[in-house]
Amino acid sequence: MSVLIKPIITEKMTADSELYNRYGFFVDPKANKLQIKDAVEATYGVSVKKVRTMNYGPTRKSRYTKTGVQHGKTNALKKAIVDVADGDIIDFYSNL
Repeated sequence: MSVLIKPIITEKMTADSELYNRYGFFVDPKANKLQIKDAVEATYGVSVKKVRTMNYGPTRKSRYTKTGVQHGKTNALKKAIVDVADGDIIDFYSNL
């Protein structure tokens, strides 16, 4: 089971990483904070001070078509905001 799915690279997270040394990741919805901490430390070789998580439920939608009402939903997400120790840095662009 891979705990880290992908990093969050947006303007807001880039500013957060430059100012406060915080990085965001999409993680497995079943992973806890200790597993996320261990995965980030093993993958990027940094020391993690704090992990905060956010659970997002699925977005449900229904469409009216000529064959009837179609119901659907998106996948549930879990995000993790990881505080890294001072002096450590994660470079997402080095492997490009």
